[in-house]
Amino acid sequence: MTKITQPHDRFLKALLSDPDKTGTLLRERLPKEVAELLSSEPPVLVDGTFIDGEFREHLTDRLFKVKTQEGKAAYIYALIEHKSYADEWVAFQLLRYMVRIWERFLKEGQQKLPPIVPLVVYHGAREWTVPNQFSALLEADKGLLHHLLDFSFAVTDLGRIADDDLSQDTHLRAALMAMKYAFQGAEGVVVIPQIGKGAQGDPEFAKLVLRYLIQTYRGMTMADVQAYAEEAFPGEAEHYASQFAREMMSKGRQEGRQEGRREGRQEGRQEGESSLLLRLLHRRFGDVPSWAELKVANATIDELETWGEQIFDAETLEAVFK
Repeated sequence: MTKITQPHDRFLKALLSDPDKTGTLLRERLPKEVAELLSSEPPVLVDGTFIDGEFREHLTDRLFKVKTQEGKAAYIYALIEHKSYADEWVAFQLLRYMVRIWERFLKEGQQKLPPIVPLVVYHGAREWTVPNQFSALLEADKGLLHHLLDFSFAVTDLGRIADDDLSQDTHLRAALMAMKYAFQGAEGVVVIPQIGKGAQGDPEFAKLVLRYLIQTYRGMTMADVQAYAEEAFPGEAEHYASQFAREMMSKGRQEGRQEGRREGRQEGRQEGESSLLLRLLHRRFGDVPSWAELKVANATIDELETWGEQIFDAETLEAVFK
């Protein structure tokens, strides 16, 4: 799994480990005729992943056991697509993974296979246009279709859903908004305060969402962290903004190193460190005087990293550079 995908994967696994949020998501996003058959009992997460290794860099999967109104067991297989475009072969992938799930049940000695309802959640930038029928992949005469395997799957394209309609649950709506705008560039940064407002009331959840934003939103600044914190942590915004500034700095260092590797020279990393340090200085102390800008411009990478750490404890701008 690539470093790019890991934040999405971690965020979703943390989000879907909450039975109540998962139950709400399934009831709101499964086809109505399926949702109405489910009992009020929360879904139970089944351990394991069924995705092929080469696809784990852009897919996350979760299998949930649910009960129907009649007390029978059924399973919901959620496949979350992290690519910026829809994969036309997703139906084939779903079939492979559902077969693996059934094979597990057969090994456990079950005499009949339980029903599995597939659900695809997509948050790419482009609209989902892939048919949600397996038969769309088949090239066959109509007379043969009745004799061939077919199934449909539900698709939730977050980018085509209005923000207010993402969920009736405030926290779940904030999480889905964070996912929705992760690939939207500058448009995503604009909604950060709104996401923070939706995450209010549960500090641990709000921190989970903020960490996801920092790791996935390109162009996010300390001002955006502050704007989020003011909405998500009323009365404690400065504390949390300072805490997460360290993560912003870590992200900046990684981006600087990546830039340096891409260009084949150390300047890329150094420019990333310098730019981030100046933003943090401005956020902490206001306008940065020319003498400080010159000092940053001529600093080594080690000096930049040292000063970056000292920002959080220094009471004055001058103290940062001691």
